[in-house]
Amino acid sequence: MLVSEFAYALPADLIAQEPFADRSASRLLRLNRQTGGLTDATFGDFPDVLRSDDLVVFNNTRVFPARLYGRRSGSKAQPLSAHNPASREFLRGQIEVLLTKQISREPNEWECMVRPGRKIGLGERLFFGDVGTDQLAAEVVGRKAFGERRIRFDPVPHFFERIEKLGHVPLPPYISREDRLADRERYQTVYARERGSVAAPTAGLHFTPEILLHMKDRGIETAEITLHVGLGTFQPVREEIVEEHKLHSEQFSISPQAAEPINRALQQKRRVIAIGTTTVRTLEYAARESGRVEPGEGEIDLFIYPGFEFRVVGAMLTNFHLPQSTLLMLVCGFAGKDTVLAAYRHAVEHKYRFYSYGDCMFVE
Repeated sequence: MLVSEFAYALPADLIAQEPFADRSASRLLRLNRQTGGLTDATFGDFPDVLRSDDLVVFNNTRVFPARLYGRRSGSKAQPLSAHNPASREFLRGQIEVLLTKQISREPNEWECMVRPGRKIGLGERLFFGDVGTDQLAAEVVGRKAFGERRIRFDPVPHFFERIEKLGHVPLPPYISREDRLADRERYQTVYARERGSVAAPTAGLHFTPEILLHMKDRGIETAEITLHVGLGTFQPVREEIVEEHKLHSEQFSISPQAAEPINRALQQKRRVIAIGTTTVRTLEYAARESGRVEPGEGEIDLFIYPGFEFRVVGAMLTNFHLPQSTLLMLVCGFAGKDTVLAAYRHAVEHKYRFYSYGDCMFVE
């Protein structure tokens, strides 16, 4: 398959720049993947469109402020307000680092993306924050293409406390504004628990405590798994042929307490509903051997596209994704490329809001 087959036209004004004050006020497009039928609704309707015997699975990962602004060795500190995320312009010596995955704790090494990428070489020293108790320093110890680096932080006590102080919410590049304090809460699901993601599992952003309580009142069973969203979820596809693309691995965890009700639902032929593409990938990866979800933890590099055989997921909630992205390919693999792209055209025509802070689609 050609990557170009997953393109669609999207007016720039439909890319959501701000979230709704009320998470559940988002619109919900229901897609029947068997008939291609579409129904316009709001997310407040979601608990009532579920079947009473459904099992809903959430990804409980928590986003941390993984974007750091700093300077290279030999450069004087510059005010961070001089950084313009819309134009990606930097003052001399200023850098942006997006931490994507922790490789080891001792030494404290991370995979990351750096800007400006071409200028940051092996052995380069990077500094974040003003000189003092909260400063972080790191050395570049590995280099790949497209701005990918491996860095090793100098040992410090309370590393993540410093990250919380110095870091910025890693809003996606299509949100053309600087992050704000409010994004620390809003770019996070209400059920986020396990720290480790650099991007939110955005299908979950629509849930509120009231929505979850409504589901509980209806007797709908739920379970939680963890996939820390990293470079594998949002990296661009640079190949022309879909099958030639390789995903970066991401860390996951499924407890026995989560696997047991999921497998029971499968045995009883009840519908397992995945909240977000990250949940879909985790469940299908865990069931790839036996068709049952095996508990455990490790790394996932499963790339799902049309032709994939789904063994667990019976329906999914998902936001609207970028053209030619692996996330769109996954949804097309679940419901059919022509069916999904027709739904996207409907969403564009009816002015749904797209991407992370946008509206969502229930594919059933």
